[in-house]
Amino acid sequence: MVLCLTAVCLVCAAVLGCVYAVTFQPIKDAAAKAQMEAIGKVLPEGVEISGEQSVEIDGTQYSYYVASADSVTVGYAVKVSAGGFGGPVELMAGVLCDGTIFNTSVLHADGETPGLGAKCTTDPAFVSQWSGFAADKKLAVTKDGGDVDAITAATITSRAYTKAVAAARSVALYLGGQCNE
Repeated sequence: MVLCLTAVCLVCAAVLGCVYAVTFQPIKDAAAKAQMEAIGKVLPEGVEISGEQSVEIDGTQYSYYVASADSVTVGYAVKVSAGGFGGPVELMAGVLCDGTIFNTSVLHADGETPGLGAKCTTDPAFVSQWSGFAADKKLAVTKDGGDVDAITAATITSRAYTKAVAAARSVALYLGGQCNE
């Protein structure tokens, strides 16, 4: 019985290893494609996008891309995440040099409750408010005294999304010394 169980475990482990080896690269390629599409959504059209760069701020590592037009930096696409209701909400946020949020795009929010928190990717009222979110607006949900309208019945997800966008703005403003006037 021990030999039979060992043989079954070895066969299952070999099959699992083969599946992993076969699917690893396609999954990695799909994630890279999704990230590049997200960068395209969050930055103005016609800009040149740098390769991925990283910066550490207060012990947290952030990935970002510089957007430039005619060798003049116009903004940044920053990859950020924050803890939502069911896990991390990961997104790409485009921030212009003056701190205006150009747009946002969700990369990962699979842990959020379907029909509630998962609306952070589909709710037109929530998604559209990020396009052109002015630099002088407060990045907090209205319940907390801010200018962000939360998703109904999904305040935790809305707060996480807003926290991630605020982190992206902070990173962009930190890097702002690279913006050309």
